[in-house]
Amino acid sequence: MQVLKKIKSVNYFLLGLFFLVGVSVNAQQKSISGKVTSNDDPLGLPGVNIIIKGTTMGVSTDMDGAFTINVPDNNAVLVFKYIGYVTKEVTVGTNQTINVVLSADVSNLDEVVVVGYGSAKKSDITGSVSSVKSDELNAFPVLSAEQGLQGRAAGVVVQSNNGAEPGAPISVKIRGNTSIGASSAALVVVDGFVGASLPQASDIESIEVLKDASATAIYGSRGANGVILVTTKKGKKGKLTVEINSSFASQTISKQLDLLNADQFAAYQTKINPGYIQGPANTDWQDLIYTNGNTANHQLSFSGGSDNVNFYVSGTYFDQKGVVINSGYERFSFLSNVDAQVTDKLKLGFNSFGSRGIKDGVSTQASTGGRGSGDVISIAYRFAPDLGILNAEGENTSNSVGDDVDNPYAIASESIDQTKTDNYRANFYADYELIEGLSFKTTFGFSTLNRTRGTFKPSSLVTTAGGQGGIAAIANTKETDILSENYLTYKKELGKGNLTLLAGYSYQKSTGERSTAGAQGFISNSVSFYNLGGGSTPLIPTSSLTETEIVSQFGRLNYDYDDKYLVTFTARRDGSSNFAKNEKYAFFPSGALGWKLSSEDFLKDNTTISNLKLRASYGVTGNPSIEPYQSLASYENIYAVVGDKTVNAIVPYQLSNPDLKWESSYQTNFGVDLGLLNNRISLSLDYYNIDTKDVILGDTSVPEYVGFLNLTTLKNIGEINNKGFEITLTTRNVSTDDFSWTTDFNWARNRNKVVKLINGDDIFLDSAPGHFLQDETHILREGEAVGLFYGYEYLGVNQGGTLPTGTASFTNEAGEELFADLNDDGKITTADRKIIGDPNQDWTAGLNNTFKYKEFDLSVFFQAAIGGDIFSYTALELASGGANATTEALNAWTPTNTNTNVPSAKVRGKRITSRFVYDGSYVRLKNLALGYNLPSDISEKLGMDKVRLSLSGQNLLTITDYPGTDPEASYQSQGNQGSNVNQGFDYGNYPNIKSVTFSINLKF
Repeated sequence: MQVLKKIKSVNYFLLGLFFLVGVSVNAQQKSISGKVTSNDDPLGLPGVNIIIKGTTMGVSTDMDGAFTINVPDNNAVLVFKYIGYVTKEVTVGTNQTINVVLSADVSNLDEVVVVGYGSAKKSDITGSVSSVKSDELNAFPVLSAEQGLQGRAAGVVVQSNNGAEPGAPISVKIRGNTSIGASSAALVVVDGFVGASLPQASDIESIEVLKDASATAIYGSRGANGVILVTTKKGKKGKLTVEINSSFASQTISKQLDLLNADQFAAYQTKINPGYIQGPANTDWQDLIYTNGNTANHQLSFSGGSDNVNFYVSGTYFDQKGVVINSGYERFSFLSNVDAQVTDKLKLGFNSFGSRGIKDGVSTQASTGGRGSGDVISIAYRFAPDLGILNAEGENTSNSVGDDVDNPYAIASESIDQTKTDNYRANFYADYELIEGLSFKTTFGFSTLNRTRGTFKPSSLVTTAGGQGGIAAIANTKETDILSENYLTYKKELGKGNLTLLAGYSYQKSTGERSTAGAQGFISNSVSFYNLGGGSTPLIPTSSLTETEIVSQFGRLNYDYDDKYLVTFTARRDGSSNFAKNEKYAFFPSGALGWKLSSEDFLKDNTTISNLKLRASYGVTGNPSIEPYQSLASYENIYAVVGDKTVNAIVPYQLSNPDLKWESSYQTNFGVDLGLLNNRISLSLDYYNIDTKDVILGDTSVPEYVGFLNLTTLKNIGEINNKGFEITLTTRNVSTDDFSWTTDFNWARNRNKVVKLINGDDIFLDSAPGHFLQDETHILREGEAVGLFYGYEYLGVNQGGTLPTGTASFTNEAGEELFADLNDDGKITTADRKIIGDPNQDWTAGLNNTFKYKEFDLSVFFQAAIGGDIFSYTALELASGGANATTEALNAWTPTNTNTNVPSAKVRGKRITSRFVYDGSYVRLKNLALGYNLPSDISEKLGMDKVRLSLSGQNLLTITDYPGTDPEASYQSQGNQGSNVNQGFDYGNYPNIKSVTFSINLKF
C-alpha cells in the first residue's frame, strides 16, 4: 500500500509525547534545540513546522528532523504541525532541549493503494482489495514473499507444494478453485510487469490483493484467479540511507511418526509370515535422514534521492540447510529502482531484478514407490528397521519386505538432484504529461528464466540404478517474456465530481524452450551428470519450443460525485494465440458502485461512525485455461520398424477444436467498509458469488477407429460455482504515550460446487502413487464440491460370525476389514464405494496482536484452517502389512484382542477407504516475535540512525488432531502438479519445521 507523499503510514500508531512542563518564571530570550520524530520514522521528520504559539515566528525541521528556535521566555509554547500527524503543543519551561514524537492522525489519512495501471485513494475503491504491509511480510524471515502472505489477507490461501522443502514452490489461491484442469493460481504483477515472480520480501513496499471482478477485470483473460499487485521499495528525497538486515534461524522438524522398532517390527512380520527372520540391526531411519537445519538471510540496501532523481538498490543472500540431509537452497538476488523527474512533464524510471538459486534436492513425493523407486521420506517410514545402512558385503541394504527399494539414508546421501535457476527481469517506463490532466505512460519489459536440473543415481544404489550402471540426466528450460504496454490517463474535475479515464494497449509474448539428455552405464560414480558422454548407453534426447502471444486493449472509467457516490467501469479485450481461429478474442467487462454514507449530512458529524461505505460489483474475468497448441490438431513422434531397421515416424495425436475458448468467471461482490471511533475500529465485510462457465474438460467419446493416439478432445462443457464470505477487522485497542495494542483479524469461508459436467456423468480421478495400483481415488460429481475422496466406508473389524446388518468384508474372516454394504448384496464390490471425505476447508483465519511499550514490541500471530479432510496414503501404506507400520499395529486384532478398530496383521491391497481419512483442521502459532529498538541517543553515539534487535519463533505450536507429520499436506503426484482437484492427499511430503530466529536491523 502506498501513502501520499506528504503523510506517513496509517498503520503506525501513537507512541507518545515527551511533555515537558516547566516552572513559570520570567527569563531572557533563549535558544531551544531538539529533534522531531515519529514512531514509524525514528530518524526524524523533515519539514515539520514549529511555531511559537500566539505569534507568526517559527522554523522548520531539517532533513534529519532537527531544529533550533529562539523563544522569549520559559512560558513560551511551541506548536508542532505536520501534515498527517496530530498537532502537539509543548511548554518550554526550563528545558534547553526538546525532543518530540508526533503521532499519526488516522482521521486525516487517506491512503493510496495500487490498482491495475494506476492508483486510487482507499476511500474511493469500489472493488474488493486487501492490502498487506511491508512489516507484515517481514514479520519473520521467509524464503519467498508468498510465505509472508499466509494468514494475512482474507480469502487468500497460501500453501507450500512440499512442506518446508528448501526452494519448494508456493501455491497462492484467491477465493477458491475456479477451474478443474486449468490453474487457479493468482496472477502476479510486480511494478507493472504481468506474470512476474515475486522478489525478496524485504524489497517489497506493499502488496495489494485484488479479489473481485471490478478490481481484476482490467487484466481480462488472466484475472479470474485474482491478482497480486506488488510494489517494490523506492528511494526518497534526502541523504543516502544504508540499511542492513540480517537474520539467522535454527530449524527442527515439527513431528515424526511413531513407527515400530526392530523387535516390534519382527514380531509384527512374524504374525504375517511365520518364517520371517529378524535382521541384525535396530535402525531409526527417521533419525538418520533428519537433521537440524538453519537459515541465514542477509540484505544490504542503499537508497536516497534529490529533487529530481531517487534510487533504491539492494542485494540479498539467502542460504537454507534443510532438515533432511543433503537438501538445501542458496540464492543471490538484487533489485534496483531508479526514478527521474527529467522535466516538469516527463518522468522516467527503470526497475530491474535478478537472482540465482541453487537447490540441492532429495527425492520426495514420489509418484511411484515400486521396485527401485520411491522417495526418501516414504521409504524411511516403510523400510525395515531391523536392517542397517550396509549389509554383510558392505553394500547398501535393500528392503527385506514389500517393494525392493534402497534404504533411505543411501538415497538421500548418494543421489544428486541439483537445480540452478537464473532469473532476470527489467522494466522501463516513461510518463509524459501531454496537457494538463492528460498523461501518457509507456512501459517496456523483458524477463528471462534459465533453469538447469541435473540428476544422478549411482550404481551403489543397487535396486535403483545398479543394473544400469548409474543413471544421469540433464533438463534445460529457458523462458522469456517481452511485455509492451501503452496507456493514457485523463483526470478532470467536473463540478462536484472527479473523473478519471484510462485507455491502453498491451502486447506480451512468451517463449519456452526445453531440452533433455541422459545416459547410463558409467565406469565411475564420480562423474555425476556433468559427463553424459561417459555413459555407455545414451538415453533418447528431447527438445521442444512453445510460443504464446497476447494482444489486448483495455480501459477504465472512475467517477466520484461529491465524495459520496462512486462509479467504476472496466473492460478488456484479449486475443491469444493459444486458441484456435474461431475464438481467439474475448471481451471481459465489469462495473462497480460505491456509496460513502459517512459523507452524507445525516452521518457527517457522527462521533461514532467515522467511515461507512457500501460497495457492489459485477464482472467477467477469464482464465487462459490451456497450454499452447492444445486446440490444434497435432502429430506424435514414434519409432517404427521397416524391415530390420528402426525408423522415425509420426502418427495423428489429437483432433482440433476450432471453437475452444477461455473459461470465464462471472463474479458478483457486495461489500461494506466500516470505521468506528475515529477509525480505531476498521471493519470490512465481503460476500461474493463466482460462476465459472465454459470450463474445459476432456471429452473421451471419440471412437478408437478414428486413429488418433489421444482420444480425448478438449471442450468447453463444465461449470463451477464458488461463493463465500470474508471479514477483515483492525482494532487499536490501547493507544497511550508509552503503550499501544493493535489487533488484526481476518476470516474467510468459501464453498465450491461442481454445477455441470459432460452429460452429467461422474469423473473419476487418480492421485495415488503408481505402486498402489489404484485408478480411482477421488471424484467430480455434479452438485458436490471439487475433488472429493471416493472409496469404501470403513466400519471396523469383522469379529466373526454373523455380520452386522448393512456390512460385508472382502473375505468373511475374523479380523478382516468391515465395510458398508451399500447395495445390501452381502459382498463388497466397486458398487459399494461412496464419497468418504472433503478436502476443501470450511474456513481460514489469521489473528495478529501487536503490543508496543516504549522501545519494545511483541507480535503474536496465529493462523488457522478449519475443516478440510486429509487422505493419508502414508497411513494406508503403513497399514498394508507389506512394510513397517506405526505403533497402531501393536493394537491389531487377535483372537485375544478383539476390542480394537485395527484389523489383524496381514498383507492387504491398498484400498481407498474412510479409515485413512482424517480431519485436517489446525490452529498454528505462526510467529511469536519480540523486538527492541535501541534508543536514538544511544544508536547515534554508535554512528547509526537505527538499531533493532528481534528474537522470534515460527510454528512453535500446532493444535490439530491429524496424526500425520503436518496438517498442511499437499501431495502432488506426477501429472497433477497445480491441479485443483488433487487436494488433501499426504504421501512422502517434506516435513514442516519449527524455527527460532534472531534478527538485527541497522540503518545508517
